[in-house]
Amino acid sequence: MSLPLAGIRVVDWTIWQQGPVCSAILADLGAEVIKIEERVGGDPGRGILSMAGVNLTDRPNFYFEANNRNKKSITLDLKQPDAKEVVYKLVAKSDVFVQNYRMGVPKRLGLDYATLKQHNEKLIYASATGYGPEGPDAGEPSFDQLGLARSGIMLAVGEPDMDPLAIAGGIADQMGAIMLSHGILAALIARDKHGVGQEVEGSHLGSMMMLQGLSVSSALMMGVPMNRGFRKAAGNPLWNHYRCGDGKWIMLGMLQPDRYWADFCAALGRAEMASDERFADLRSRAKNAAAAIEWIDEAFASKPRDAWMKILKESPGDFIYTIVNSVADLPEDPQVKANDYIVDFDHPQFGATRVLGMPYRLSETPGTVREPAPEFGQHTEEVLVDLLGYDWDQVTDLRKREVI
Repeated sequence: MSLPLAGIRVVDWTIWQQGPVCSAILADLGAEVIKIEERVGGDPGRGILSMAGVNLTDRPNFYFEANNRNKKSITLDLKQPDAKEVVYKLVAKSDVFVQNYRMGVPKRLGLDYATLKQHNEKLIYASATGYGPEGPDAGEPSFDQLGLARSGIMLAVGEPDMDPLAIAGGIADQMGAIMLSHGILAALIARDKHGVGQEVEGSHLGSMMMLQGLSVSSALMMGVPMNRGFRKAAGNPLWNHYRCGDGKWIMLGMLQPDRYWADFCAALGRAEMASDERFADLRSRAKNAAAAIEWIDEAFASKPRDAWMKILKESPGDFIYTIVNSVADLPEDPQVKANDYIVDFDHPQFGATRVLGMPYRLSETPGTVREPAPEFGQHTEEVLVDLLGYDWDQVTDLRKREVI
């Protein structure tokens, strides 16, 4: 059975992370994604690790590879009219156009929605932005760190006395990409149902607010967000994380703690704490949280995490808990392996390579990792000749004139 987006063609005019990840999501689902790169330098993501001094002779550029797998690459000098004509012909044969350039750049180059719509009325035109298409900062540039800052999440992680905290891994870019791909899929359904193309916009700011939807809703309806708290004074000690004797952490997640408290105390070898009046019920424990957490800290510090995982699993009480992973721990996590959240990929240049798999499962038409990120301009001639009907003399002429 074919992939879910088989037959959908996407023109990808994006750089760095937010835009490329959006189109990579569509490519994983089977869309044919044709990435347009600047003729000389290409997507700056190709060189970001080299600039940082990372040796890539025996391994892929993870940044570019993760953001551009399953795509094709063509190179164009978009300042030249003949290059724009290539894009127009490509748009006429495509379903989606994705871009993440600063406001004003697409119009200046003749690649804005109003222009491209003339070549395909049913085109889905998607823009990845920093702060949304309206408002005083709509035209301001943005990168991931700015998305973290503007959305409030830097003051939502950590404890109350901490400075704003960044989050590693391009989280705002990733979330912006996910939400933009979500909008594109909705627009494709609307096109099929109603016969219309349209513009789709996704931003760092809006996407990161959606990620924090519960806290934002609290601020809107209660007047206060879900503020960060101190671990050692958590109102519910069974909704907290604890360091075990080997330095590894365990996370408890029991939202109805009175159901679990007596069995939990017994499992930790402190059954007497269940009858301590300071910890008699949820309200008492909240009032005396520091004292409760202090003895739980001491208990967990007495054994390594694997031992506690076994104890909690075998004790009565049906506790809710898990390990606290680092990102480096994920590849060996048995749940990650069992669900193919990381998969093996035979990279044509580097051989066996582990890559992110699909984060969800479709039982009949699952997405797949099929191709590596393309070499710079790898598919230029293929797209021009096989898809757009240029002959080889025309291709040679475009190359001589440095259009491609």
